[in-house]
Amino acid sequence: MTDRHGIFAGLDPFDIARRWLAEAELTEPNDPNAMALSTVDSRGLPNVRMVLLKEIGADQFVFYTNYESAKAQEILETGKAAFVLHWKTLRRQIRVRGDVSKVDGPEADAYYASRSLKSRLGAWASRQSQPLGSRAELMAEVARQTARHGTNPPRPPFWGGFAIRPVEIEFWADGAFRLHDRFCWRKSVSDRSWDIVRLSP
Repeated sequence: MTDRHGIFAGLDPFDIARRWLAEAELTEPNDPNAMALSTVDSRGLPNVRMVLLKEIGADQFVFYTNYESAKAQEILETGKAAFVLHWKTLRRQIRVRGDVSKVDGPEADAYYASRSLKSRLGAWASRQSQPLGSRAELMAEVARQTARHGTNPPRPPFWGGFAIRPVEIEFWADGAFRLHDRFCWRKSVSDRSWDIVRLSP
């Protein structure tokens, strides 16, 4: 694209995404890696919630969660998800749709070990997405898990990562008079290269 320059420049969309996230880390007041993750349940009804992006790899975006949560169950059923990263300070967003696979084993162990102790114990205590009687009930379970696991809890078997491998990535930047700049990267038929197209605002 002859007019794809400036913040849109580059041949690798993952490099562009990393660059935009790095810029957002300097300007966003809270959680620049927060993304709205969308899944679909067994009835075809969409679900969306905020999660934290933890890695932009060579060909994937990675986040972590409880595998027994609603989002995880919906992902495991369909193998697909979408998300958007939106930064008000930069007036930019990245939209992604793709196929999803588990991130388990040593990579998930390493990330889990990097979390604060309270977050690691919280992962053991929370039956994510299940009904909860009270906050006191949750804190009592945290205390039980603390007594059980001490200061070095292992990663729960029901907790780990998901990698979203995009078939489509859109980079969006705010434009004057709502005339935004949008570039969409789509996987070609061969699934080996990207087709890039400018979209109308």
